[in-house]
This record gives sequence, structure tokens and C-alpha cells, in this order.
Amino acid sequence: MKIIVPVKRVVDYNVKVRVKSDGSGIETAGVKMSMNPFDEIAVEEAVRLKEKGVATEIVAVSMGVAQCAETIRTALAMGADRGILVESDADLQPLAVAKLLKAIVEQEKPQIVILGKQAIDDDMSATGQMLAALLGWSQGTFASKIADGGLETVALTLPAIVTTDLRLNEPRYASLPNIMKARKKPIATMKPADLGVDVTPRLTVIKVSEPPKRKAGVKVSSVGELVSKLKTEAKVI
Repeated sequence: MKIIVPVKRVVDYNVKVRVKSDGSGIETAGVKMSMNPFDEIAVEEAVRLKEKGVATEIVAVSMGVAQCAETIRTALAMGADRGILVESDADLQPLAVAKLLKAIVEQEKPQIVILGKQAIDDDMSATGQMLAALLGWSQGTFASKIADGGLETVALTLPAIVTTDLRLNEPRYASLPNIMKARKKPIATMKPADLGVDVTPRLTVIKVSEPPKRKAGVKVSSVGELVSKLKTEAKVI
């Protein structure tokens, strides 16, 4: 069984995001970038399936600037077999990404696509669902393991799309030998035009701004004072 795992290059989750001075977006120049954490979980799950003998090949796919090849290399170091980079400087929004993935799926013919449920930069949580709709495939979204609540088991007919939740697994760290091996694994590079997909953005960002700073809290001396403030000063959101 072949598995495709899309991986996105995003601002590292440890970095404090800064808004550009002109309000056009977030600052990425000179900022540490890494693989989207949800996509790391998707890669880990695919590798575990291969280790169990369920999967035979894992193809990591990324889309965007040339540096996205570094994100693919991370997936290769984790255990993916080869990569595909769709290089583009355009603002690739979920529908465009889903269309590009559809074209790659039609070329590669995998039995399953596993991807993170959302990217931490835009939090759209839409690409997996859009891809399933475009392909007409079964889909299982927000796949996770729940130990302290309930458990729902969903059977999907292959081929299928699965999006991963943070609770599904804990991604492994790539070892130095595997990082070295990843340098020799192939990455095919193409353009959106090669796949016959128009990636013109459909959404326009009007303005990006910092959230308002939180005001300092107020200490009260008694329950009565607290109740009084809740009645007169608390705001209903």
C-alpha cells in the first residue's frame, strides 16, 4: 500500500509570531521554519504503518518556495521513501493545495493520504476535506486516540483521506544516520502548471494585526465584592 503524506513548511511553533509593519501578514524573514506539527504526526503514523508491514512506500509532498525541500528532507529522515516538491511563490490557499494534491494522487495512485488536520499558520483545517471531496474518496478527520473518554471506531473504504489530531501519536526524532540517508533519497520537483492547476488565490488578506494586550487582573477582598463586580463590570462575550 502506498501512502502520500503532505507536509507544510510553517513558522516554528516555538517562535513568537510578529506582524509585518505594514499589516500585510506575518514576518517570516530570518525566522526559524519547521514542519507543521500536525504533519509530523501524519508522517509518524505513515512510518508506523510501514514498520507494521501495512504500507510499502511513503511519499512526502510539499508545496511552496524552494526551501520546502528542507521540510521534505525532514520527512525522509523520519522514514519516508521519496519526496515531491511543487515549487511556487504564490500564496497557496487550501483549495489550490487540494487541487495540486488531487493531481499528484492521480499520478501516484496511493491507497491512502494522511495529512495533519490543520496547519498552525492559518488554522484553516480544510485541505483534507476538500481533497476528499475532489477525489470522491472516503474521509476520516481528526483521527486520535482517546483514553479517558469514549472511543469511536470508524471503518473507511480505501482509497481514503485521513487527517491527524495531536493525540494520535508522538513523532520520533530523526537520528543522525537517517538524516544523512535522507540526503540521498530522491525529491522530484515540479510546478503547478505541470499539474494543470491554477493556484491564483481566491481569498484576499485585507489586514493582519496583533491581538489587543490583556489588561491586568484585579484582586478583590471578599466574595461580596466579587459578586458586585460580576454584576456591574463583567462583560458578556
